[in-house]
This record gives sequence, structure tokens and C-alpha cells, in this order.
Amino acid sequence: MKDKIDVEARVELARKLFNSGYNCSQSVFMAYSDVYNIDKDFAARLVAPLGGGMGRLREVCGAVSGAFLVAGQEFSAENPEDRDAKTKNYAVVQELAEEFKKINGSIICRQLLGLAPDLKETHVPSERTAEYYKRRPCAEYVAIAARVVGEKINENRI
Repeated sequence: MKDKIDVEARVELARKLFNSGYNCSQSVFMAYSDVYNIDKDFAARLVAPLGGGMGRLREVCGAVSGAFLVAGQEFSAENPEDRDAKTKNYAVVQELAEEFKKINGSIICRQLLGLAPDLKETHVPSERTAEYYKRRPCAEYVAIAARVVGEKINENRI
């Protein structure tokens, strides 16, 4: 049996990572990377494209995508012939999405940020200024995603 996760410590680490400049997906995934012996720099590179709702497309929230990737480590499905593992993996992803949606109303970045449905953003990331952090709720979404996935991990480690 694996040890339980200190969820609140992971939540605070995810928030700290976001506030230090990592994107939402990186922040959630990197907050758990050491649990699965994943190198921090590799983790940052791997999930970087998922920030901003997947490359600033404002689709699935990067924090949610990061949580899904963490769940993939705990509820792995690497063998393509293991239907039970795939089924469990997909069930966990859907449960995480539902929990995040129940708390926040959506898992879609543009909806969470109150952006127009037809808004086309550039690929250029926003400057991380004090004003950015004041007006964006993303640090809280990162914290929620890190908490939801941590709680799911602990349920699995009973």
C-alpha cells in the first residue's frame, strides 16, 4: 500500500508554482511529479503546451488537464490490451472533471475566465504582472484541481 498524499501541501505547492510563473497545467502536474519520480524539468516541458486551455486556445482548463495527467500516473493504463485499466483511468478522468465542474461550473478555460465564446487569442502568453495575478482566478483553479486530484489519489490509497 502506498502512503497517503498531503493534499494541502500539494495544493500550496501548485499555487506557489503558478504564482512563480509556471502555467496552470505545469503547476498542477509538477506539484505531484516527485510522487511518481518524474523529473521536474521534464514535467515542465511535457505539460507546457496544455496551459491556457491548450496553447491559449481556451479549451479544457490547463489545471484540469494537469490533474488528468497526475491521475494517469496513479491510475495508469499503459498496456493497450488492459481494458480494465483503461476503464478505470477514464472513469477517474470523468470523476475529476465532474468534481471540478461541480465546484466551478465548467472545465472550459474560456468559460471559467468569462471570455467570449468566439474570442481568438494570440499564441503570446500574458505578462505575469501583479495586475495579471489580481484579475485572473487561475491560481484558485490550480489549487482546486490539485486538491481534487489529491483527494482522488488518497481514495485509491486506503
